Amino acid sequence: MKRIFGAKNNKEPPPSIQDASDRINKRGESVEDKVKRLDAELCKYKDQIKRTRPGPAQEAIKARAVRVLKQKKMYEGQRDMLYNQTFNLDQVSFAAEGLKDAQQTMTALKSANKELKGMMKTVKIQDIDNLQDEMMDLMDVSSEIQDSLGRSYNVPDDIDEDDLMGELDALEADMGNETEADGVPSYLQPDKEPDLDEELDLPPPPPGRTTTTGAQPERAAQAEDEWGLPAVPRASLRG
Repeated sequence: MKRIFGAKNNKEPPPSIQDASDRINKRGESVEDKVKRLDAELCKYKDQIKRTRPGPAQEAIKARAVRVLKQKKMYEGQRDMLYNQTFNLDQVSFAAEGLKDAQQTMTALKSANKELKGMMKTVKIQDIDNLQDEMMDLMDVSSEIQDSLGRSYNVPDDIDEDDLMGELDALEADMGNETEADGVPSYLQPDKEPDLDEELDLPPPPPGRTTTTGAQPERAAQAEDEWGLPAVPRASLRG
């Protein structure tokens, strides 16, 4: 059957942009190497022409140099053509990569859009507004509960604020009178000890004990004990 109808030819896949670019770059590198070798040969011929006298020998060297120069121009043209092809392939590759990135971006955006639509179905603005209203009501109820728990007990409700302010002014006036003398309220001043002599009203001491002259005060001091009574002589204690 294969002999009659022939076998199906397996076609190779077309080269990619990167493969074509690599191949052209290799060709360009080989052509560039040839141009460099021709430049070196031209430099050699140039030195020979300078050292050779005008004549048939110099003309022969010039002919060789012209032939090498023509080859160099041809290779330079091929090199420039290959570089232009590489530049075109790079532009195409850049455009293709840009399209791939755009395609991936569009795929990601479509997936995100689908996911957002699914989330929007479960979240509604009306539900959020209702939730906010319920939270506000709960906060108001919580404030009322706190106010109720913070009330004071056994406080009469019929107290007049004007009476309270009058009592406060009177208290401030009393405190001002107490602090006018020395700047310290009376309840903060230290207690003064009473004068015992004035309270007991004792008679004055005898004149003989207080009015003494010369050596009498020392004798009086020696003749009295610590309670102010006449001291007993030591001689009487011995006897």
